[in-house]
Amino acid sequence: MPRVADHEERRLQVAAAVGRVIAADGLNAVTVARTAAEAGISVGLVQHYFRSKDEMLLFAYGHVLERFEQRVTALIGSAEVVGTRIEHMVLDALAASMPLDAERRQDWRVALAFTGRAADDPRLGELKTAALNRTRAHIAQAVVNAKECGEVDAGRDEHVEAARIAAYAEGLTSHLYADPEGLPPAAALAALADHLAGVFTGVCTLRDREPGERPAAR
Repeated sequence: MPRVADHEERRLQVAAAVGRVIAADGLNAVTVARTAAEAGISVGLVQHYFRSKDEMLLFAYGHVLERFEQRVTALIGSAEVVGTRIEHMVLDALAASMPLDAERRQDWRVALAFTGRAADDPRLGELKTAALNRTRAHIAQAVVNAKECGEVDAGRDEHVEAARIAAYAEGLTSHLYADPEGLPPAAALAALADHLAGVFTGVCTLRDREPGERPAAR
């Protein structure tokens, strides 16, 4: 029996191959045979880890969404250590999932391909919905923490603000991906920063605490 680590590593290898095929030729180009060739393994081995093409695609989509979240989590963790302003944490976290470089553009190419398919596949739709819920929840928690700190007015509703921020960032991302020359990365980031500045209007009153002790986005 293969070790659990080997099993997961092989599944991730296949997911990465699916992503490369989609990035090159689109979702319709994905087959078990082509994925196996892209991954450098046999068709039989792919079928050993995934019972069907749909199962393989479902795992690959979940992996792309997880990559976005891992970037966000890593940035938030490092920001908490240095005591970054919460507004800037949110900006950096959202920017981490925007198509600002070749790697993230490929991830978005894959994510957008799956988003279209998710309209007709409830399982893919559930993954997308769960990811959106988690994104809004992270932002809402950041707003709550910022209200406690003093960066956000106490009267603002964190769920409303989270929905606005998430929608604004997603809109910028769509434009940035489709028209990177018309909306350069620097302009997209400046627009997002300006939007956040309208929400995080205050000054943190807890600066005398140690960085790890003050409220921070989670």
